[in-house]
Amino acid sequence: MHVPNLDIYVTGSNSKFLSSEVITEFRGRGDEIPVYPLSFQEYMSVYEGSVEEGWDDYVNYGGMPLVLSYQTPTEKANYLTSLFDKVYLSDFVERHNVKNKIELDELLDVLASSIGALTNPLKLSKTFKSEKNKTISDKTIHRYITYFEDSFLITKAKRFDIKGKKYINSPYKYYFEDIGLRNARLNFRQTKENHVMENIIYNELKIRGYNVDVGIVSTYDNNKNGHRILKNYEVDFIATQGNNKYYIQSAFSIENPEKLEQENRSLLNINDSFQKIMIVRNNIKPRRDENGIITIGIYHFLLDEDSLNV
Repeated sequence: MHVPNLDIYVTGSNSKFLSSEVITEFRGRGDEIPVYPLSFQEYMSVYEGSVEEGWDDYVNYGGMPLVLSYQTPTEKANYLTSLFDKVYLSDFVERHNVKNKIELDELLDVLASSIGALTNPLKLSKTFKSEKNKTISDKTIHRYITYFEDSFLITKAKRFDIKGKKYINSPYKYYFEDIGLRNARLNFRQTKENHVMENIIYNELKIRGYNVDVGIVSTYDNNKNGHRILKNYEVDFIATQGNNKYYIQSAFSIENPEKLEQENRSLLNINDSFQKIMIVRNNIKPRRDENGIITIGIYHFLLDEDSLNV
C-alpha cells in the first residue's frame, strides 16, 4: 500500500537484525542507507568551543551524538565504555552464542591497538600464539571479525595494486566506525593522534560516499650496492566515486625534507593523472607543489565538503 508523505523506519537491537539480514529480507523492495556517527563538520556545527578544542574532543571521544550532551571527560568516557560493553559486546555475544568471551575480548583489544596496520586472521592467530601463548585458529578469528563488521563496529579496507590494477586478497587494514568507541575499548590509554587521524580520514571518506581502499605501488629502486630491487610503497587511501579518484596520504607531521620525501615517494611513483593529496595535522590552506601534489590541513579537509576538489 502506498501512502503519500509517509516514511517507515524499522529499528531493533543489533543482536536481532543486522545489515546483511536487512538486505536479504527486503531484497528488491527497499534501499539501505548507511547512517554514520557524526562527521567532524557535523560535530562542530553544534560544538561550543574553538576548532582546536573540538578536534581534541573529537579525537578522544568520537562522533556518537550523545557524547555532545555530556560535559565532563569522565561522563563522556563512562558513556562510551557503557555503550561498548552493554550494546555492542553484549549483542554479538548473545546473538552468536559466544562461549569464550575472553578470546573475543582479547581480539578486540588487538584490533583496537593496531588500527591502520596490515593484518589478517592468520597473522593474528600467530600473534596470539607468540605473544599471548594462546591457540586461536584463524577460522575462529575470521568469524569473530565478521561479527564486529556486521555490528558496525569495524570496517575492512582492502589492498589494491595500483600499477597491476588488481586487488590483493590479503592482508587488510581495519578501522573503527567510531574512534570514541575504539578509545573506550582501550580505556583511553592509546590515543596516538597520528593513528587516530588516519582512522578519522578514512571514516570521512566513507561518509562522503567514496569507496575506499588502501593502495600499494611497486617500483624498482637502486640499493646501496647499485643493484635494482623491487620495492613496495604504501598509499594510505584510494578514494573512488564514479569517474573520480584520489590518492591520499595521511601525514601527521612533516618535520624535515627527509620526512616530506618519504611521504611523497609513494605518490610520486603513481603514473596516472588522478589527484594526489597529502593531509597534514598543521592548520594550513591547500597548496600545490611542483610535482602536482596538494597538501591540505586536517581542519580544511574535514570542514569543507568539497576539499578534495582543489
